[in-house]
Amino acid sequence: MGIAERQWTVKVPADTEKVDRLAAELGVDRVLAELLVQRGVETFAEARSFFRPQLSELHDPFLMKDMDRAVERLHRAIAGGEKILVYGDYDVDGTTAVALVYSFVRRFTQRVDFYIPDRYDEGYGLSYKGLEWAADNGFTLLITVDCGIKAIDKVAYARTRGIDTIICDHHLPEEGLPDAVAVLDPKRDDCHYPFDDLCGCGVGFKLVQAYTRQYHLDPESLEPLLDLLVVSIASDLVSMMGENRILAHYGLKRLNENPRKGLLAMINLAKLEPGHVGIDDIVFKIGPRINAAGRMESGRLAVELLTATDDRTAFRIGEKINDNNNERKSIDREITQEALEMVHSERALVTGHVTIVYDPSWNKGVVGIVASRLVEAFYKPTVVLTKSNGLVTGSARSVQGFDLYAAIESCADLLENFGGHVYAAGLTLKEENLETFCRRMDAFVSSHITPQALTPVIEIDSRLDFTQITPKFTRILKQFQPFGPGNANPVFLTEDVYDAGNGRKVGAGGVHLKLDLMQESQPYRQIAAIGFNMSRFFDHIKAGNPVDICYSIVENFYRGSSSIQLRLKDMRERDELI
Repeated sequence: MGIAERQWTVKVPADTEKVDRLAAELGVDRVLAELLVQRGVETFAEARSFFRPQLSELHDPFLMKDMDRAVERLHRAIAGGEKILVYGDYDVDGTTAVALVYSFVRRFTQRVDFYIPDRYDEGYGLSYKGLEWAADNGFTLLITVDCGIKAIDKVAYARTRGIDTIICDHHLPEEGLPDAVAVLDPKRDDCHYPFDDLCGCGVGFKLVQAYTRQYHLDPESLEPLLDLLVVSIASDLVSMMGENRILAHYGLKRLNENPRKGLLAMINLAKLEPGHVGIDDIVFKIGPRINAAGRMESGRLAVELLTATDDRTAFRIGEKINDNNNERKSIDREITQEALEMVHSERALVTGHVTIVYDPSWNKGVVGIVASRLVEAFYKPTVVLTKSNGLVTGSARSVQGFDLYAAIESCADLLENFGGHVYAAGLTLKEENLETFCRRMDAFVSSHITPQALTPVIEIDSRLDFTQITPKFTRILKQFQPFGPGNANPVFLTEDVYDAGNGRKVGAGGVHLKLDLMQESQPYRQIAAIGFNMSRFFDHIKAGNPVDICYSIVENFYRGSSSIQLRLKDMRERDELI
């Protein structure tokens, strides 16, 4: 797979006076002080809050519009012995949110169940099939999590079947809102909640936090739910600042010290080091496994895993989901290869400023992953389509700086259904509209995308010499975690480095590089580095030639011991200009 040439840009230095003052106040390296100022942390008090997040700093959940109504209606249902149904999507955010709200409500009543729609039969969001099932089984309160904000017709239909709805969502609403008992969504125009980038699971958490506060329950009883929340926050790629950072910090603590049985099964099956699970482990190991249940079989399996109360059940379901994930990886590799060949042999529907590929036989569950792979290969907005239930359906992924959702929305008249956000979306259309859709998408992207958006950029936070990578430096840098959007793991640039002579290719097919690097200015200091998909540099490095590198500093755990490792983002031979 080709890798687009990346442009390196070093961030504009932060205000020197602020950086010097903060470095002196905290007694830290200027580079660390600069990283803090870049994140809006400029005083000792702000630094203390950043490095020591507190659950007491979470916002009052009743600041969210309709929260009082939601809590009152939930309490009435519990007290009156009504049947309550928690409904959410089959992805990580949806299944963790369902598990969280369902686990909480089950503490007070056994008359609660959950519903996950079938990816292939029902698709995303509230479905009429799900509502029929709820009505036929006597449910009178429906709580949607991570969906529902656009389900105006379906919420109205639920009401005709005697079902009240509480919506917990975080997606952008359309013009009108569903006529629900309560619509909890911090992105509502008339909602003045101070933090609007919660994930769907986060909105569900605010509901149970509000219920706990209203009825004077022990706030510590919410802590066992935080491991679910961090899995959702990490996997849904919401901002890792503000309230999310606090919740993720304590969620990681819970996940490492006392995880629920289902997540412990996932940690073991993914061969992670218990007690040392980080955000990257969730994003690349735990999240994809939970997602695989909905992609290959049923999202209901994921909720059963996440709510399992004994080790045997958790491990049995975990093994099944792990098998689903292995099957998903195999199918995903196969379809990615077919899609790449389609583009290279000019059989794609569009290959201009946007890539659109279609094969009616592809597995609907993996087209989003394949779209991400094609973005990596060609660095263009990408739509991957297949056929399901007589309709063309698929997923779209974008590049940094281009609003793909707006492009898809411009074709709304051709679509049966669509949803998502700036960088990722899903859509469904009739086959007879496909040709027009491709033409209009190509025209929209061509006229709106900038040359800059078509060039992958690595943003470098700071230049760094290896002498600066001291135990104190790495210890403080570690406290910047949890990393994520808005608080990314810093990227450093070090020039003129060599391999100490032990460099080798590793991984299946030798596609990765494992190196021991040293800097020309201090040849006795060696630092281990890993470069994924960088074997193309091997001959240059093996010959003793210098390179410039940009990288993040990570802590590597292996068989009980930890070491510092540079995770290379990119590499340049020394004769290339930055």
